[in-house]
Amino acid sequence: MARIIVVTSGKGGVGKTTTSASIAMGLARRGHRTAVIDFDVGLRNLDLVMGCERRVVYDFVNVINQEANLNQALIRDKREDNLFILPASQTRDKEALTKEGVGRVLDELAQSFDYVVCDSPAGIEHGATMAMYYADDAIVVTNPEVSSVRDSDRMLGILASKSRRAERGDEPIREYLLLSRYSPERVARGEMLSVDDVKDILALDLLGVIPESQSVLSASNAGVPVILDEASDAGRAYADLVGRYLGEDLPHRFLEAQKKGLLSRLFGG
Repeated sequence: MARIIVVTSGKGGVGKTTTSASIAMGLARRGHRTAVIDFDVGLRNLDLVMGCERRVVYDFVNVINQEANLNQALIRDKREDNLFILPASQTRDKEALTKEGVGRVLDELAQSFDYVVCDSPAGIEHGATMAMYYADDAIVVTNPEVSSVRDSDRMLGILASKSRRAERGDEPIREYLLLSRYSPERVARGEMLSVDDVKDILALDLLGVIPESQSVLSASNAGVPVILDEASDAGRAYADLVGRYLGEDLPHRFLEAQKKGLLSRLFGG
């Protein structure tokens, strides 16, 4: 049976789709058969980040409505045979995601996949609640800003009360913190919350810290999950994150400002 992971946040624009794509790719590259689903009906972006937008024929809503079967809608990643993408519909309303329909699709995926990653819309709208309802694990993505952290704290309350696990009285969803767009230099200047500040507010296990990096935007524009950019700090941070999720004891990197060399200090570089 697959482990269902929801990537969620209280605020938009924090990097959920980038995170979903990189986690799914990272799990698949480690030999785990993985599916990643776009729950943002009407505003799909996952297929762009994964570089498969021209291969979309059927989508998640088609499968829910039994207009196509799962095999017809799943897109195998060109770079990794263990990875499959289930895109969202661009033309349907979010209400097309029904609890029964989503559950049926996830149950079918669970029969042949190790992990199912659910890329959730932001906030508490219908698509987001559907993405988190069946989750076993939740990765809460936040920027080191007060408003983003506050909204993420609200999401934790929803995860704890409105999931299937909560309704059944089962073991709670395992919750993890992912801090994105982190800049130690800006933290030092007092322009961002520190890692410890965010951990104190949300009281979650820190799964990863993704540094602010141009490589994230460049990879997204190229239709490549940034985890494949092994030369970038962001790519290495996502690879570390996947390792930690799978139980590896890895130190957190990119938490300290890089020290300038002598020439940089002398000439203000």
